[in-house]
Amino acid sequence: MTTNENGNYMGKVAFVTGAANGIGRATALAFAREGANVVVADVSEQGNQETARMIEELGSRAIAVKCDVTRSEDVKAALSKTIETFGRLDFAFNNAGVEQKNAATAQIEESEWDRIVNINLRGVFLCMKYEIPLLLKQGGGAIVNTSSGAGVIGIKGGAAYTAAKHGLIGLTKSAALDYASQNIRINAVCPGYIDTSMMDRFTGGTPEGREQVISEEPIGRMGQPEEIANAVVWLCSDASSFVVGHALVVDGGQTV
Repeated sequence: MTTNENGNYMGKVAFVTGAANGIGRATALAFAREGANVVVADVSEQGNQETARMIEELGSRAIAVKCDVTRSEDVKAALSKTIETFGRLDFAFNNAGVEQKNAATAQIEESEWDRIVNINLRGVFLCMKYEIPLLLKQGGGAIVNTSSGAGVIGIKGGAAYTAAKHGLIGLTKSAALDYASQNIRINAVCPGYIDTSMMDRFTGGTPEGREQVISEEPIGRMGQPEEIANAVVWLCSDASSFVVGHALVVDGGQTV
C-alpha cells in the first residue's frame, strides 16, 4: 500500500484510539508508513508510548496521550493536544473497545451491559462529537469507526457487545449523512476474528480455544491486525472518495 494508491498522507494527521496494541497499533503504524503524523490515544500509557516509539522509528512524528473514551474531558484534552502539536486533524480511527464476558442475555449484569455500551458505543459518539468540529475547520477529512462482525450478525452469549456494535453501525450511517455534504466521510470497519490480545482473552489463550475460533473462519485462519489496518487506511484515502456511510466487513467470510 503506497501513497500513490491512496492519496497523499504526507503532512496529514491521524488520531487513533485504542492504539496501545492490536488493531489500533497496527493502524497507527500503517498511517505512519504512509507518511502521516499520528496521535495515539489509549488508557494504557505503557503500550501507548511503545506505539509512539515505533511510529517515530518509521520516520513520522507521534505523540501519545492517555485517553479514556468514556470521559469527554479526556477526549477533548487529547484532541486539543493534537491541534496544539500538529495544528490540524485529518483522519480519526475510533477503535477503542472491549470484549464482553460471555453470558446469556438474562444473565448479563447491568453493570456489564453499561460497561460495554459505555466504551464501545458512547465512547465512539464522544470521539466523533469532538472530532467533527475540528475536521469542519480543516475543510473536511475522514473518520472510521470499529464495529465488528458482531455488528452485522447475532453472537450467542454476547448480547451487550452485539447490541453496541450494531448500534455503532447505525451511529456511523447517521453521522455520515449529517456531514457528507461538508466533505467529511464517515465509515465503519467490521473485523472478524483477528489475532490480538483481545482474541487471546476471548479464546482463553488455549490451543483448543484458538482452534474453535479458526473453525468458524471459512478462510481457515484468523485475520492479522495489519489486514484491518490496510482497510482503515484505504477508507481514509482518496481511493475511497465515493464511500460514505459504509460498514466494511473484513472477516475471512465468517458472516457471509
